Amino acid sequence: MSVKPEELRDDELARTALGFMGAPYASSARGAKAAILGVPFDCGTHPNRIGSRQGPQAIRDQSRLVRPFESEVADYDVRATLGLVDCGDVTLTPSRIEDAFARIEEGAWRIVSTDAVPIGFGGDGSISVPLVRAAARRWPDLAVLHVDSHTDCHPVNPDFPFDAASQFSHTALEQRISPSASFHIGVRGSTYRPGVMEHTRSLGYNVITMREFMRRGEADVLAEIHETMKGRPVYLSWDMDSFDPSVAPGVCTPTWGGFTAREGLGLLRGLDGLKIVAVDINTVSPPHDVNGMAAHLAAYVAFECMLLLDAQMRRAAPTRA
Repeated sequence: MSVKPEELRDDELARTALGFMGAPYASSARGAKAAILGVPFDCGTHPNRIGSRQGPQAIRDQSRLVRPFESEVADYDVRATLGLVDCGDVTLTPSRIEDAFARIEEGAWRIVSTDAVPIGFGGDGSISVPLVRAAARRWPDLAVLHVDSHTDCHPVNPDFPFDAASQFSHTALEQRISPSASFHIGVRGSTYRPGVMEHTRSLGYNVITMREFMRRGEADVLAEIHETMKGRPVYLSWDMDSFDPSVAPGVCTPTWGGFTAREGLGLLRGLDGLKIVAVDINTVSPPHDVNGMAAHLAAYVAFECMLLLDAQMRRAAPTRA
């Protein structure tokens, strides 16, 4: 007997003790408009900062502090309107990168194939490769909006092709997304090698550095994003090191000069009107966090993403005469 793609088996997805914001655990996303998928994976290639594989459960734990009502913009329980479910964590072994990527893609596809929006919790930034692959199977004209202190678009090393710094080279070279309609926002800080910015732009990506963002201002940057991405399905990848380490210390690659919590959440709210079809929130590293600050902020980023998804679904819903 064949297994339908949207049916998640318990031997492939581990149950979690607490669903995100108390959402029920579900072995299928059928009937839901959005579903959480934990991706407890990191490549383990960073020389001294490993731990983001523990990120998904830390975000769930800190979500207990996120209240379900946002009186200013959405005075209702968005979990209920989205029918939010938590599909647990993909069962994988981080050191087995290609096998893990195959499992992550399949887990995400089983959500995407039900027309629910997957909200992936990482894990390091490399999880975007299999998650984008799953989304692109449903949305072939996909564009990426990547908010990060790094482009994560280093040239691919043929001897060690997968790491947490080359995922958006892979998605472009595999033709999973349209680089000319995609953005890297908030880029700043040092890198291990020269030429990264030039390589990113050579693939066709739009890059807005943190310095340029601050010079131009949020409204001008958002206007460009909306004009370029209008009508396109958008994959939103939010790296928590886009925030300054003063508000998100527990991340894989802390980089000074980032968004304050207010600035980052303001940018996120300004994405209202885009057609967001998949989300990942990555690089929370609990061993390096301080009182769960990064995980708590990541949980709030997820909540704000849920509000964006609900708003766009309300606009798309047919009106009754």
